[in-house]
Amino acid sequence: MGQDVEAREFSREDRTLYRTKVRRCLDVFARMLGERDFSFEHPHVGIEIEFNLIDALGDPSLRNDDALAAIADPDFQTELGLFNIEINVAPTRIDGNGLDVLESALRDDLNAAQAKATSVDTNLLMIGILPTLQDGHLSREAISANPRYHLLSDQILSARGEDIEIVIDGVDRLDTTADTIIPEAACTSTQLHLQVEPDDFAPMWNAAQAIAGVQVAIGANSPFLLGQQLWHETRIALFEQATDTRSEELKTQGVRPRVFFGERWITSVFDLFEENVRYFPSLLPIVDEEDPLEELEAGRIPQLAELRLHNGTVYRWNRPIYDIADGRPHLRIENRLLPAGPTVVDTMANAALFYGLVTVLGTSERPVWSQLSFRAAEDNFHQAARAGIEADVYWPGVGTVAVRELALRQLLPLADTGLEQMGVDTAVRDRLLGIIEQRCITGRNGATWLIEEFAHRTRTSGDRAEAMRATTLAYEEHMHAGDPVHLWPTRG
Repeated sequence: MGQDVEAREFSREDRTLYRTKVRRCLDVFARMLGERDFSFEHPHVGIEIEFNLIDALGDPSLRNDDALAAIADPDFQTELGLFNIEINVAPTRIDGNGLDVLESALRDDLNAAQAKATSVDTNLLMIGILPTLQDGHLSREAISANPRYHLLSDQILSARGEDIEIVIDGVDRLDTTADTIIPEAACTSTQLHLQVEPDDFAPMWNAAQAIAGVQVAIGANSPFLLGQQLWHETRIALFEQATDTRSEELKTQGVRPRVFFGERWITSVFDLFEENVRYFPSLLPIVDEEDPLEELEAGRIPQLAELRLHNGTVYRWNRPIYDIADGRPHLRIENRLLPAGPTVVDTMANAALFYGLVTVLGTSERPVWSQLSFRAAEDNFHQAARAGIEADVYWPGVGTVAVRELALRQLLPLADTGLEQMGVDTAVRDRLLGIIEQRCITGRNGATWLIEEFAHRTRTSGDRAEAMRATTLAYEEHMHAGDPVHLWPTRG
């Protein structure tokens, strides 16, 4: 939910008006899909990355206002926690050397931001969950000043009617509570955007859901939370629980969570927006003055503000996006399940795998989802979050198989074909997919490196907190050096 809102209270009338308006937007959106041109000549892609801020000791730095003032770049914005910021990289064409251009722009922006942030004794770290976060950092006082975060937190807690309980069983066990949604700030992600035409949206989204487990297994980078070793991609469990508006009774009744994998393969992008309206009550019932039907019938492009705001408070791992650019409506898939990091080149390799696989599977004559149950895809996703790159998943025609073997034998060649279909240069494909190949061969991703490094540091110091700091600082050093994570040394 990236747009600004003002601090306010909501009445019953606000919620009634909002429900009416969001349904009106949904009706207009249905008409637009049949009447308006959403086409494009060349597919564009974009990336958002969330960062943790740390000090010289590797501890969280709760200074995002100071850091953003020093960076002074509109591409960098606040995030939920005072120890977070986010960068939005301008969309670019993917064909030719587009991914190289995107990588260079991202690297240059981050280097410039890092140099400026050091003037306020703050450093940027790309990692799924900061290992040095402690309970004291997850307090109401650590929420960013922007009113939208406090308003969203209050609405989620009000809907829930009780404090949020976080319970995650991994190598260790975490059991804690929070009276705000600030634990969500511990989850720092990479968000990949892919522009899609309406007729292609359903197969592309279905493909993205089908590969979600593979993505999170290969890209896992979040094994620690509040001093405990949990899942390889602990972000998944943490985010699902930190923004859950349901009480235990509502969970028992089968009410759907707002962090939502989904429940079925779709036939149209409309299915997802319609599910949002049908299943989820408003969190931020803010009514815009625009009448979307009047705009549509006047030949203009409606903003559909209520529909977009509501969509931003339903946290699908693959979220549909309706937006307007250069006076034209367009649709995107926002892939939200990957952690930040470990490096810029690792991020681009993850992106190449996603874009390539979604493209080739989404245009297949015999779609993978026609042979894979939706529940199996969701089970793959959570198993991959737990076990990371050593996970086993179910895949049609193969059965239960190690993710590493599946990627090496089947998915990497498919991703290469998909990127070729998108016009990506051979050298770009070989370099980026080669990084994924080496991750699978070595069994080394961000999560496995962090676990091995922490084990070594613990043996050396005997103090878990000190070992977490040392691990974080070693990670920071390798992140800035820029080599892909499969080349990072460990002293395990």
